[in-house]
Amino acid sequence: MVVIQKVLLVDPKKCTGCRICEVACSLHKEGVCSSTRSRIHVLKWEAEGIDIPVVCWHCEDAPCEKVCPVKAIHRSPETGAMLIDQGLCIGCRECMAVCPFGGVTMSETGEMVKCDLCDGDPFCVKLCPTEAIEYAKPSRYILARKRESALKIGEMLKLA
Repeated sequence: MVVIQKVLLVDPKKCTGCRICEVACSLHKEGVCSSTRSRIHVLKWEAEGIDIPVVCWHCEDAPCEKVCPVKAIHRSPETGAMLIDQGLCIGCRECMAVCPFGGVTMSETGEMVKCDLCDGDPFCVKLCPTEAIEYAKPSRYILARKRESALKIGEMLKLA
């Protein structure tokens, strides 16, 4: 059994759609302010009138890890984050196809990228002005709430 240390928790009710999380991520990871180069993306759900930051959920039973033909995706023992080994990754996009939450994307340089929790100190959490993103130890209640949110996001992505 995998023990998840901490997880990113998103509260769509607090998100204003400012996209500061995207800018913080791209600046920290890529050295540029570009929402297209971020590992977190704010999805506007017009029908519900909410904005939802979409990011890798670092699933306990991660489908991206299972589907990778070269075993380039593994869990960090330090943070519990699912990581992509760029030295092994062949860019087949299988991980992107199976992620139910849109947490894996292909960069402009052709690399598969996803949130790595900034080595246990996520910049998106630090800079979110409304505290819509939290990095916390999961409880049974929190995990149930996270699964519920994840299912909603999955349904929304199917409609997009």
